[in-house]
Amino acid sequence: MTEQIAVIPGDGIGQEVVPATLDVLDALDLGFEFVDGDAGDAVLEERGEALPDETYELAAESDATLFGAAGETAADVILPLREAVGSFANVRPARAYPGVDAVKPETDLVFVRENTEGVYAGIESQLSDDVTTLTRLITDSASRRIAEYGFEYAEANGYEDVTVAHKANVMRTTDGQFLESCSAVAEEGNYEYDEALMDALAMHLIMHPEDYGVVICPNLAGDMLSDLAAGLVGGLGLLPSANVGPDNALFEPVHGSAPDIAGQGIANPSAMVLSAAMMLEHLDYADEAATLRSAVESVLEDGPKTPDLGGDASTEDVSDAIIDRL
Repeated sequence: MTEQIAVIPGDGIGQEVVPATLDVLDALDLGFEFVDGDAGDAVLEERGEALPDETYELAAESDATLFGAAGETAADVILPLREAVGSFANVRPARAYPGVDAVKPETDLVFVRENTEGVYAGIESQLSDDVTTLTRLITDSASRRIAEYGFEYAEANGYEDVTVAHKANVMRTTDGQFLESCSAVAEEGNYEYDEALMDALAMHLIMHPEDYGVVICPNLAGDMLSDLAAGLVGGLGLLPSANVGPDNALFEPVHGSAPDIAGQGIANPSAMVLSAAMMLEHLDYADEAATLRSAVESVLEDGPKTPDLGGDASTEDVSDAIIDRL
């Protein structure tokens, strides 16, 4: 069966790194059917909506989605697209690569973040000119689902250390629920794990990232901690991510639209290509994913390198080098 891949470049350097990634995937010759979709700032200006219905449906109906970047319309694009693929888990590896300056070269972390509730559920109210409220939503079902995914991910990918991040000493009911659900899943599956207060964990990740592997997080904690860990490995520019649903998923680099360099042809496509490698794993092309990741790592170590890594190569130079490695 031919897999259909929705391709949504979006804004800024998404328009550059996504085509470069498609060239790399074409070199693997897996027979994917790529279908383009429009979304983002320019689409809003032209059509009055940042995410047209047909793009939403394309993501919902495809086997997977590759998304580039969103600009000012990010909240109107990426959140609905995550909904379209039924995403409940945001998976963000933070790994140091040879040849890339890193604060902590020993870092090899994966954050498994609950993607549907917490304070990001959007339950806000303005009670008066003086009072606004935000409701934090935590359910047993969503907490169990992210715990199951996180423990299974760690086991499948060879991570021995699993940590559940929380703040149950203050948010006793909601994070208490999260902890109880994770504990129940661990007991049922005979999984070993540690618990850590999210603020203390932030400090320990900076000092000793080698002590951690997979970190299972509520929504906001996962957002904050994964960005913090990005600083250990050279910044957001090299990090891929996956938004995983029961039967569908969306893959995107973490770096954003980078308007300061958009259109210059110098954006580093590595994070987008690594996101595509995560997509290949999701679609059960494990060997091809490993080959692609190895090719990217070889180019990161030996060059050519784009200006963000101290070189003068173009986006196309890097994607061509990755293809040469393949």
